[in-house]
Amino acid sequence: MLMVDDMLVSDDVVKEHFACNLKSCKGACCWEGDFGAPLEFDELDILDSIKDKVAPYLSDESNEMIRQKGTSTFFEGMDDFGTSLMPNGACVFMTKNELGIAGCGIEQAYKDGVIDFYKPISCHLYPVRVLKNKGGFDYALNYDRWSICSNSCDQIGADKIQLYKFVKAALIRKFGEGFYEQLEYLDGLASTKEISLDDIGDELE
Repeated sequence: MLMVDDMLVSDDVVKEHFACNLKSCKGACCWEGDFGAPLEFDELDILDSIKDKVAPYLSDESNEMIRQKGTSTFFEGMDDFGTSLMPNGACVFMTKNELGIAGCGIEQAYKDGVIDFYKPISCHLYPVRVLKNKGGFDYALNYDRWSICSNSCDQIGADKIQLYKFVKAALIRKFGEGFYEQLEYLDGLASTKEISLDDIGDELE
């Protein structure tokens, strides 16, 4: 583990390589699983405030479910709030294109300039997950390995990049430029000194 700005960072976030292969997985992370996308506390109000502007991008069924359940739901299994789900397990904000690839109605509304919120940070960071302590404070970053991602990711080989670089924009959005630059520094230190990240972690303790 590495320590960056009082945040524990799994070595895998720096060492492992990753890239989405939407042609293969079809964006299954938007409909697979038992819980909605984890939400930050401030995102609960944000989703409520933008739901009417996002509504035109969603199906009638999704909008009806939002009217019934709201934009967020408390999931006991993860002891936190997440985006509400459709009866089939899909996120209420999920869309699909003509190829059957899942997308995000929130993200599309953002790209069209309709709203200024990109999408929940947990979605932006995925497959990196932020772990919280009992007080609700962030304390660690982990690589969330999921077979639906791993199987399709393995098919694209050389197109994969280091995981922390894959989620660069999300890391900067969440933690700031300085945090990302420290990850780059530690990565470069390991490469230059030809020592492992484990050794660097030991030196930093």
